[in-house]
Amino acid sequence: MKISRSTGYALLATCYIAKNQSDGIVLSQVIAKAHSIPLEYLLKILQQLVRANVLRSKRGPRGGFLLAKPAKKISMLDIIEAVDGPVVGKLDLSAQSNKEAFAAKAEQIYQKAIDQAKAVFAKTKLADLV
Repeated sequence: MKISRSTGYALLATCYIAKNQSDGIVLSQVIAKAHSIPLEYLLKILQQLVRANVLRSKRGPRGGFLLAKPAKKISMLDIIEAVDGPVVGKLDLSAQSNKEAFAAKAEQIYQKAIDQAKAVFAKTKLADLV
């Protein structure tokens, strides 16, 4: 399993918003500058987070971004899946190994690791990070 650069930026942005939204709406330009993220790239990521109901956006000259719900109700998994899609892992060794027992065991261990990682991401809330 690999977390993309986009998801890393999404985590930085949502944490920044969570830390600073008490001051009001957070501007994308401010987030981009604070974390050296290209603004156009960040805007695409922020829109994915809006579509996934992690963030809310307000358009216009006084527009920006806010959390869509309290930080204690947004998980790392919500953020990761908003950008990268569902966290899944499939290790398909059985077909290549003529269904050897070791291949099936390796697939089970791999799936267990993915399931455990998902559980950790789901349990970790944005509020825990900030």
